[in-house]
Amino acid sequence: MTNTIADITQDSEVIMLVGSNPEHAHPVIGMQIRQAVQRGAKLIVVDPRDIDLSRQADIHLKLRPGTNIAFANGMMHIFIEEDLIDHEFIEKRTEHFEEIKKVVAEYTPERVAEICRIDPDKLREAARLYAKAKTAPVIYCLGVTEHHTGTHGVISLSNMVMMVGKFGKRGCGLNPLRGQNNVQGACDMGADPKQFPGYQNLDIPEVMDKFEKAWGTKLNHEIGTKATECFGKMTTGEIRGLFIFGEDPMRTDPNTRHVLRALSSLDFLVVDELFMTETAKLADVILPGRSYAEKEGTFTNTERRVQRVRKAVEIEGETREDTWIFTEIMNRMGYPQPHLTAAEIMDEIASVTPNFAGISHERLDSTEVAGRGLQWPCRSKDQPGTEIMHVGKFARGLGCFIPTRHIPSMELPDEDYPIIMMTGRILYHYNACAMTDKVEGLNEMAPDSFIELNTEDAEKLEVRDGDMVNVSSRRGKIQARAVVSEKTNPGECWMPFHYIGGANWLTSDALDSISKTPEYKVCTVKVEKIPESDYMREMSCV
Repeated sequence: MTNTIADITQDSEVIMLVGSNPEHAHPVIGMQIRQAVQRGAKLIVVDPRDIDLSRQADIHLKLRPGTNIAFANGMMHIFIEEDLIDHEFIEKRTEHFEEIKKVVAEYTPERVAEICRIDPDKLREAARLYAKAKTAPVIYCLGVTEHHTGTHGVISLSNMVMMVGKFGKRGCGLNPLRGQNNVQGACDMGADPKQFPGYQNLDIPEVMDKFEKAWGTKLNHEIGTKATECFGKMTTGEIRGLFIFGEDPMRTDPNTRHVLRALSSLDFLVVDELFMTETAKLADVILPGRSYAEKEGTFTNTERRVQRVRKAVEIEGETREDTWIFTEIMNRMGYPQPHLTAAEIMDEIASVTPNFAGISHERLDSTEVAGRGLQWPCRSKDQPGTEIMHVGKFARGLGCFIPTRHIPSMELPDEDYPIIMMTGRILYHYNACAMTDKVEGLNEMAPDSFIELNTEDAEKLEVRDGDMVNVSSRRGKIQARAVVSEKTNPGECWMPFHYIGGANWLTSDALDSISKTPEYKVCTVKVEKIPESDYMREMSCV
């Protein structure tokens, strides 16, 4: 996020929400957005589905799944056509504007309306409302990134924000909502095969040299494999062993049959976990990990805020801290490594990561910042951190316009699979259900999977609300309860991804060419009503 949660929800005239359902996926921020609207902020929702906040929106662009780039290019076409752009910002702080101007010239409101299946006049209205506002953030989430063109979807939004000069200002910016707790922290610490902590690329010689000197060893200079690419390499035998730490790909990764085949192909699988997940059931060795309440450290939230986590409980058993496990593996594999405290590890991070140079446990515990943490970049011990990024100039100097073009999703409806399926979160369950399905009350509220069908499609299929249906894709077949409404457009449906035997048996494992994020948000399915007599017979057999 370029800005803070507070300023984009409290200091904004207009809020643009793209591919995000925060009242279910990020309910605290969702509540703050609703409060902003109640105080008078205008709301633009860009989402293929009627989410709760779309009922509060001034404009809802209910676009076709997989058309985010066309939408953003259409907005920029209107900015230029109606002279809504920030000429001074473009001239002084950006480059390659003429290149993007040529590309977005092709994306007239009428052409974008045809691609996105929206009203061109509503697109014009949204462009004017957003561009003319003094303060207007763009907030986005997985509805933008989980496509095979997800990276370019984010770039297109960045182009859009830059064109109207809304970077480096309070109540503006481009603000992703991170999908899970401490996802930001994991990325910051180098959870990418190309990067060391602080987004320092290992293919830069001086960066590699710095870390080799700091760690006193020769490091592998080859760029590794991203997590989603590992499964294919497991099936071919290129990857023979795997250590999974706090992840349940049997529930969360697309094309579950492919995941099962890949994990079953391994010679050796180790899982470090808190619970007996579906993935842990396949492991050769399970290492009992510890929860956040059993250890010291930090979490970094969606607004880059590093916050202290303190040990709260002691429990019986043979669990170990993650750092103890990692250190022991290093020692037993021949790399001598002392057991460091969480504070010592934070000091080491600061010593090799410029963006964290001013952060330590001592400072986070001090009266100066206690209770509020520090937002990186925080480059020295006397710096208060950075609330808003790109003030005055961008990290790279000039902001770079990168032209992007709409590319259709990898799967499009056909005679065999005529309905587009999207996936997402519901309020009552959290990601893989590893924790939430242990809570009796939550299971009462949301006990099983379901599929949202449009009323028109349901009538054609002779499906009523509550009926059981078969849902099949090119990868699998499942059963689900139908929820019939107008939330999705005709020819589109939606499913939550949390459940065992749920949506990810159907989803596509097509990957973004850059981030390698799967295209969870678009696959094509066939829906068929299960005769009640057949369903009851199946249930009695079970």
